[in-house]
Amino acid sequence: MSYDPSAFPPFAVTVDLVVLTVRRHALCALAVRRGEAPFQGWWALPGGFVRADEDLTQAAARELAEETGLHAHDPSVPAQDNGAHLEQLATYGDPERDPRMRVVSVAHLALAPDLPAPRAGGDASNARWAPVEELLQQGGQGRDGEPIAPLAFDHARILADGVERARSKIEYSSLATAFCPTEFTVGELRRVYEAVWGVALDPRNFHRKVTGTPGFLVPTGGTTTRQGGRPAQLFRAGGATLLNPPMLRPEV
Repeated sequence: MSYDPSAFPPFAVTVDLVVLTVRRHALCALAVRRGEAPFQGWWALPGGFVRADEDLTQAAARELAEETGLHAHDPSVPAQDNGAHLEQLATYGDPERDPRMRVVSVAHLALAPDLPAPRAGGDASNARWAPVEELLQQGGQGRDGEPIAPLAFDHARILADGVERARSKIEYSSLATAFCPTEFTVGELRRVYEAVWGVALDPRNFHRKVTGTPGFLVPTGGTTTRQGGRPAQLFRAGGATLLNPPMLRPEV
């Protein structure tokens, strides 16, 4: 019996991106202002339709570059300058999630070090970093007083899922180093954990845990005074992908 594609209703596949970074000691997500309908003028997560000749990861990396100017790197190799860790997050297929047609979105999570203001491109008229708490609250406003929430489509749900993935994953993996430059101090890494988890951590206990976890951090032999005060030892990410023992999130 021959297969008839027209017997099935058509639908499109998109990729949406939860791009997270730490700026000014706050966990921030990338939001773009939509330049086209639907939701024209609304803030949304960056993303777009998957082309017929690309796989999902290629589509996510392309949209990341087109709409923000950021480039993804292979998560199996150390972070590159201006690079973003990219991984698949979840799939969203509510029939009513897009008013244009039936659209299934495969969301991706991207993590990057502290980066300058992104540039908008594609069908985005503007792009900005915003604290995730501002984006997730109903009727949220940015620090300049401009409304940035609610987000278009079901992007608030996707963002919340991406934030929780990051918060839980840095407990048992070395993913927190994706928020850091190639060389960083223990204090800078601690501030990543504090920003992502939204808690204050004891500096001495944190230093003991991360330096005592096999394969987590590797000393570079250098020091820096960029934090002020006495020179601080510089580290880079080690080869471990899973932390044993894990860095358990404090209960709040």
